[in-house]
Amino acid sequence: MTPEAAPEASLSRHGAKLLIELTANIGLPVLVYTWAKPDLGEVGALLASSLPPLAWAVVELVRRRRLDILSGLVLAGVGLSLLAFLGGGGVRMLQLREKLVTGVVGLAFLGSVALDRPLLYALAQAAGGTKSASDETSAPERDVKRTFKVMTLAWGAALLVETALCAALVFMIPVPLFLILSPVLDYGTIGALCLWSVWFSRRGGPGLDQDGEAV
Repeated sequence: MTPEAAPEASLSRHGAKLLIELTANIGLPVLVYTWAKPDLGEVGALLASSLPPLAWAVVELVRRRRLDILSGLVLAGVGLSLLAFLGGGGVRMLQLREKLVTGVVGLAFLGSVALDRPLLYALAQAAGGTKSASDETSAPERDVKRTFKVMTLAWGAALLVETALCAALVFMIPVPLFLILSPVLDYGTIGALCLWSVWFSRRGGPGLDQDGEAV
């Protein structure tokens, strides 16, 4: 393969993966819900519509041996949906409980900052991107931790805003439209947060150089 063809091949490969992912998480859930609703009712059809995203998350877990953020939220959301179904309640309550996962994750981000253990900093430590806990008292490392604290706060706040928006949409729009908009909001929020985090780290926040590395 020529050097010129490599970017085109990579774009084609990632484009195909994105198309499959969008189909599994947006297109198929709407089709399954529409097809199953006459026989299973709204609640049963909503549970059935979670099968394509669940299957995609499992495939990604088996293939990559790890979960990305969205796949993890899907698995946790399906688990809460099943608990919601067993606990009773209508379709709106089922939708609210499914989105509760995003809110819980957002609260976990904010809570970790309140405890002075920002989650993004802990993840960076686990990945070897910062110094060990014993070096946290050094001035440069305190600056790094402060930068990750800002990033963790931003993630927590954004996830809570998304949860509140989805909670409002549950009562404002039909279920099929919600099945489309909910994952779009998920992708948009996570994508925007990832892009902002890269920009924020590379701009050389406190304790970071222009490549986002600890100094």
